[in-house]
Amino acid sequence: MEMDDRINVLGAPLAPCSTDPLTGFFRDGHCNTCAADEGSHTVCAVMTEEFLAYSKYVGNDLSTPRPEFRFPGLKAGDSWCLCAARFLQAADEGCAPKVDLNATHQRALDIVPLELLRFHASDKAE
Repeated sequence: MEMDDRINVLGAPLAPCSTDPLTGFFRDGHCNTCAADEGSHTVCAVMTEEFLAYSKYVGNDLSTPRPEFRFPGLKAGDSWCLCAARFLQAADEGCAPKVDLNATHQRALDIVPLELLRFHASDKAE
């Protein structure tokens, strides 16, 4: 599997999203992607209680630990490489998490408009 260019949505080098918990399609701490990443895990999202509850409600429980997948479970404040379509869905429902633009891969723009990502940017961005 070859990673796509490591460029963020601002056109700069992709910053790390999180190493604790270790995130990313490749579990390398970055929201890197490739053709095999059908979910486009490209949005570096900063979890909120509201988003975690929403995600669980729509069938993607991100807060419960799953040791068999080396997944610690997320809590508010954790950063995680989120599927771009899930972010868009949460934004449409009014409960999107904050986004670290510096750590969000440019491929997220195939699904989510930059203006929407900027609207939900965390204070870490830019």
